Amino acid sequence: MIPTLTFGRTGHVSTRTIFGAAALGRVTQDKADRTLDVLLRHGVNHIDTAASYGDAELRIGPWMAEYRDRFFLATKTGERRYGPARNQIRRSLERLRVDHVDLIQLHHLIDPAEWEIAMGPGGALEAVIEARQEGLARFIGVTGHGLSAPVMHRRSLERFDFDSVLLPYNYMITTMPHYRDDFEATLALCQERNVAVQAIKGVLRRPWGEDAEHARATWYEPLEEQAAIDAAVGWVLVRPGIFLLTPGDVELLPRVLDAASRFQAGPDEQEMRDLVAAQQMRSLFV
Repeated sequence: MIPTLTFGRTGHVSTRTIFGAAALGRVTQDKADRTLDVLLRHGVNHIDTAASYGDAELRIGPWMAEYRDRFFLATKTGERRYGPARNQIRRSLERLRVDHVDLIQLHHLIDPAEWEIAMGPGGALEAVIEARQEGLARFIGVTGHGLSAPVMHRRSLERFDFDSVLLPYNYMITTMPHYRDDFEATLALCQERNVAVQAIKGVLRRPWGEDAEHARATWYEPLEEQAAIDAAVGWVLVRPGIFLLTPGDVELLPRVLDAASRFQAGPDEQEMRDLVAAQQMRSLFV
């Protein structure tokens, strides 16, 4: 079975691989239901989605009548002002067919100008706090993509006591000294405050080439071979306290969950260097 860990201060014991429901954004309900079978078979008990993930919330909604108690359910709002964020949160609840989510997150909050709006008077932060006060959400998080995510998350934690953060983490990005140092500083702060840390892009191979056929729903080219996925997943899970979100492609999901279920010890630095050479891996960010 996939290892579990208490998700920060929430008290929920989550599987350390969280289902990244962006994978459901463009699939039929039948395929989504088959994906649910995969999650149940591996014991995954935590789903992360967002209002902006296409039809993902709509695909999850039918599951909730029977399985709401089986999952810690998280969604996100990408709105920056109070009114639109308030409306989007309520629309997400309708699409998910639930009366509350466990975690509502401010989505991709790394642009400084957007950050000032969302975190200021009349901003989206007020809407998510209100949602928690009204019982529509239990906890509040913040997410970010890109190299500035660790720094912006520390800034966010200075402004508000978030329960979780989400940001990129994989071997290739740790070869970038500035990001690695920023990530470690953010991780240390989160561990000090018992804030859950979620990693995305864990099975990155490289950016899609200009002429490459995008054979996966992910916005980067993922690793495909099981041994390579095993190493990439192990690189993340060997770090205490970090949760790994699965990539946004339902066909890759079983391989990632299989890797997580067999995880015992992560690869060393030389093994990852060999993997980089063999797979011609490159960083997504420059």
